[in-house]
Amino acid sequence: MRLEKISVGKIVNAHGIRGEIRVSPRDRNNLNLYQKIPAFYLDNLNNQKIIPESIRIHKNFLLMKLPGIDTMDAALNLKGKILYCDPDSIPRTDGEFFDEELMNIQVYNGETGELLGKITEINPYPAGKVYTIKGEKLYLVPAVRDAFILSVDLNQNRMDIRVWDGLAVDE
Repeated sequence: MRLEKISVGKIVNAHGIRGEIRVSPRDRNNLNLYQKIPAFYLDNLNNQKIIPESIRIHKNFLLMKLPGIDTMDAALNLKGKILYCDPDSIPRTDGEFFDEELMNIQVYNGETGELLGKITEINPYPAGKVYTIKGEKLYLVPAVRDAFILSVDLNQNRMDIRVWDGLAVDE
């Protein structure tokens, strides 16, 4: 589903004495995608863009340097705030999505066109994500392009999957 703003992560602490902030990302499997975000919004309260001076990955966290935040105290004042982004502003390759965009998307059998249900849960596992699809049956679908996920169209709120034997939990 097309969203106006997406929650990126939470500022959990300062990093160092020069005003860098440590951000705990919502999706640790897409850390490289976070580095492509050109601007952020703080706490979704206003539409004032914050363009980071730098973003880097360190131990599954994002370390960011924001303009005007030059001391540890200034960075600590942001602790607990949520960062948001405009998903349409991010240059992405085909198949890069935030979990929040895929929640409640309608899922169809790509071969028959049958509506299977909608994504109700996204579970991250070490080997990859698994989508829980609830409809008449419950499906657990690995988030693997081409093998299971055939296409995703956020504008149409549609995902097409390849249904293999054993994907339905009650089969």
